[in-house]
Amino acid sequence: MTTQSKPTTKKSQLIRMLSRKSGADVPGISKKLGWLPHTTRAALSGLRKAGFEITSEKSGGGQPSRYRIVAKPADAS
Repeated sequence: MTTQSKPTTKKSQLIRMLSRKSGADVPGISKKLGWLPHTTRAALSGLRKAGFEITSEKSGGGQPSRYRIVAKPADAS
């Protein structure tokens, strides 16, 4: 009998990226997940609607903004 691990979804990968202390930027997320930038921004909006509190921090120097989850909804693991 073999145990199969639950497949990693793109949503769970996105949450993991945004949960890091340094967060993630739209170009980095898009490249990692194979999404276009507008898809990445829509996914961020979807997480916000689902109850995740996401901050946006301008890096300056022409660098893209970095996004980070600062609070998860009560029912999120």
